[in-house]
This record gives sequence, C-alpha cells and structure tokens, in this order.
Amino acid sequence: MDSANSIAVLCKGLTKTYGSGNNQVHALSGVDLEVRTGELMMLVGPSGCGKTTLISVIAGVLERDGGECRVFGYDFKQMNQQEKTRYRGKNIGFVFQMFNLIPALTAAENVAVPLIINGVKRREAIDRAREILCRVGLSDRTNATPAEMSGGQQQRVAISRAMLHDPKLIVCDEPTSALDHETGHKVMELLREVAVGVGRALIVVTHDARIFEFADRIAKMDDGHIISIENLRTDLSNNINR
Repeated sequence: MDSANSIAVLCKGLTKTYGSGNNQVHALSGVDLEVRTGELMMLVGPSGCGKTTLISVIAGVLERDGGECRVFGYDFKQMNQQEKTRYRGKNIGFVFQMFNLIPALTAAENVAVPLIINGVKRREAIDRAREILCRVGLSDRTNATPAEMSGGQQQRVAISRAMLHDPKLIVCDEPTSALDHETGHKVMELLREVAVGVGRALIVVTHDARIFEFADRIAKMDDGHIISIENLRTDLSNNINR
C-alpha cells in the first residue's frame, strides 16, 4: 500500500446525515473519492457543501452513516476507540479550521503534543517542534502562548503540529485562510515537501484560489456530492490512468 501511486484514501458511496426528521441535513450524499499516495488533493466548493464533513470522516474524527471509507487499507468503523486514537496518532495529521491549540501551552509545546503522545521524550519532542516552527517563520514565537499570537501565527503552529510526527496522511481545513500571500505560499511549499512523497498524501479543503497551483487534482463539491475532478498535473494523470 505504500508504493508510488497506490491508494491512500478510498471512499465509495459515503453518506453522513445530521439531525433527524424535518431537520435532517444530508452533508454527504454518496461521495466517491480516491486519493493516491504522492498526491496533493484539494477539495473546493461553496460553504456547507460537505467538504469539512468529508475530511473529518476520512480522518476518523466523525463516523460515517453509510458507504465505505478506507485510509491506507484501514477502516475506522472496524476499530474500537482506542485503536482509532492510536492509528490517528501515528498516521494522520489534521489541521482544524479553528486551530484547536491548548491555551496553557507554548507554541513549541502545542506542536510537540503528537510526538509526546507517541512516546517521544519531552525534550526531544520540544527540540523537533522548535525546528519546524523555524521553518514556518516562527523562530521568535516558540515560547509564546496562543493568546500572545496572531491568528496567522496560530495557524502556522497548528500546521506545524500536524506535520511534526511525520504522518502518512495530512488533512487540512483552510490552512491558508489567515495568512498573507507570501506566508501562505511558504506554508504550502512546506506542506507539499513534507506530505507529498512515496507512501504519503495530503488533502486540503480551501476557498483560497491563490494556492490552487500546489494541487495535483482539485475535486469540486456541491450539495454533498463530488461533481467533478480536475487534473492539474499531467504526469499524475498519466500514472492514475495506466
């Protein structure tokens, strides 16, 4: 499953409904999606079309109602909660739109959390966190708490946290929404460098047309469906269609 251009994520007929009765909202209505290793897939579409729900199901944060969803061959629905937590902790990095930083921790400590959970000694985890924070331009903010940082700085901390434990799949919800053009491009370059390689994949939900150039393919969503997928890189299209 880790060879070049193997399947990282496979969704078939994926459904997810919120509420009941007259208040039902069909967030996902039979989504089919295949993401290959070595690929940066972007999900675009209007607000409320199901993008965040889709990546939350893929990452095991939400349970699906129906259909199939496998991440590197594994199905979260076949795991108990402990197994899900362990698998996510080792294999998935998630950049939440609201950042989900821990207020009492410094930037370096927030970034180090996934490594510490995975058994890395605290000092080593903090050192590695400082290194990646330097790569996103936050070398002078490693000891700052979230309250002492701007929204864009907090966003870069959240992105660094998602990348630090070297996950096989990184899932990002609007990773450049609070960043200026130059910083957004630097962050996307880093995400692509870290996440898009043999045995890895990256899924990005975005409204930011400035970063479309970093995608291999762009899947357009509307009303709980994927309505089209555009290939931006010919070499990847050729590999997928072989």
